[in-house]
Order: sequence, then C-alpha cells, then structure tokens
Amino acid sequence: MNKTALIIGASGQDGSFLTSFLSKKKYNVICASRDADSNNFLNHKMLKIKGSIVYVTLNINEMSTILKVLDKYKPDEIYNLAAQSSVGLSFEKPIETVQSIICGTLNILEAIKFSKIKAKFYNAGSSEAFGNHDTIPINELTKLKPISPYGISKASAFDFVTMYRNSYSIFACTGILFNHESNLRGAKFVTRKIIETAVKIEKGLEESLILGNLDIHRDWGWAPEYVEAMWLMLQQDSPDDFIIATGKTHSLEDFVRYSFECLNLDYKTYLKTEKKFYRPQDIRVNLADPSKASKILGWKAESDMYSVVKKLIDIELNKY
Repeated sequence: MNKTALIIGASGQDGSFLTSFLSKKKYNVICASRDADSNNFLNHKMLKIKGSIVYVTLNINEMSTILKVLDKYKPDEIYNLAAQSSVGLSFEKPIETVQSIICGTLNILEAIKFSKIKAKFYNAGSSEAFGNHDTIPINELTKLKPISPYGISKASAFDFVTMYRNSYSIFACTGILFNHESNLRGAKFVTRKIIETAVKIEKGLEESLILGNLDIHRDWGWAPEYVEAMWLMLQQDSPDDFIIATGKTHSLEDFVRYSFECLNLDYKTYLKTEKKFYRPQDIRVNLADPSKASKILGWKAESDMYSVVKKLIDIELNKY
C-alpha cells in the first residue's frame, strides 16, 4: 500500500519540488495551502507534476483545520514547509513571521499529539537560526544565536520540535537547510534579482544591478537535491536533526561576479550598491558542516554555487 504524505506549504519552491519527488516515489500526496481553492499552483504546472495528488486548504494558524485534514487523510509523513520565508521581509513584518513560523509549527505539533496518529513529522529549519559565530563551520551542536525575526522564529520552532520529540515520543525532526536556490525562487529573493537583472542587462533591457551588502558569505546549493534529504530524514528508525548544505561558502559578490561571467560580462561595469538595501543586521559568514547527513543519511550535495548559478542563468536565458 502506498504511503500518504501531507505537504503543508506545497506551492512554494521546496513544496513543489518535494511534491514532484514524492509523486515519483508513488506516494499519495496531499498538498496543503492556505488558499488551495484559488491557488493556481504555477510551480506545479512548471514541473509538470503528475500522480495521486489532492489539493486541500489548510491554515496552520487554525489547529481545527489541521485536525480535520489529519483525521481525513491519516498521513504517514507530514512536511511543514509553510510560513513567511524571507529574512529581509521579517524585519518589516515580524509579527506575521512569528505567527506563521512559531505558532504554525506549534499548532501542527499539538494536532499530531492530540490526534494520536503515528505520522513522522519534518520541520523546515534554517541556517538563519545560528546567527553569527566566530568559529565555523557550523554543525548540529552549534549554539543558536539568531539576529533576525526570521532566525529567532526558526530557532524557537526548532526548540518546540525538540521538546515535543522528547516529551511526547513524536517522530519529529528538523532539517536545518542552508541557502538553496532554483528557478522557482520567489521574486523577493536576492539571488533571483541577480539572475534576472544580469540576463536583462545582457539583452539590453536593463542598465544596472543595485544591491546592498556584498560582503556576506553564504553556502548555496540546488533546491531539488535538498528535498531528497527531507525525505531521507523521515525514513530513519529514530528522529534526529540534520544540517543540509554543500559545505562551501561564497560571498554575494562572488555570486554576482560569476552570474555576469556566464554572460561574458564584467559585473563591475553594471553593479551599484545602495544603503537602502542593507538589512538592520545580517549574518556575516554562513558555512556548514554537513558530514552528519553524509554519514547517516547517505546524502551529499552534488551542485556547488558555480553549477547553481550556471543552471539559473541557462534557465533564465531560455525565457527569451
């Protein structure tokens, strides 16, 4: 009998790739969104997702709706990928960020506990929960020191998952994913802005790229690879938390430089910086040690920053 998976937040980048991944594994996939009736699920159409998929409306801030979905479909696996996902936007909308990440995660955990279903639960963590550290790379034992509303919310959700796992014997784990990109990234993400603007400049449609702090360093990977790691976490005999990353870091300026190099352009000719694009606080260097995932899950990133940028540039060029 095929397994049933409930994906909460199924219309975003990770939710769409996970839906495709699980469909190919013959899961019965329940795709939950807060507006499933009006959501056109464009990412699903782009990926040409097929299979046994059901679309349902679910508001993670209303536990009653979560309970109804759990009771009706009795999923074997639950993936929580919902919530406000932009670090920059979290400074502008801290209350919305807290409610969607902390309260949303807590509602799901309470619903699992109350319903007594034996589902395995995956929580989408974030490298932003670690904040700034003088000692890198970061591993699963590194202290959480978040510096943004988004990071604080992810750190709190992480603690709730750990508490419910230890207190109520729920199979609950957190995947601490470092930056991972694809052509399905939302318009508010800086990587998409860089790729789209660089190609427009190459096509003569734009004259410059304006960014904020170029000296931040991030560990960038390829999103379709990362959803497999989510699935692998729920295939283990016991729940645990894992860092998912490439183990390599590059500055945002490196990302920009290579994006323009792929188009045979000198980025310095077109790049400008403005203080209004700086965040109130930002993590300086983001570098992970993903060896635990390699050892236990057998997962390792195949794409580094250079291959990620090349893929994104090629996809963007195909639009013209």
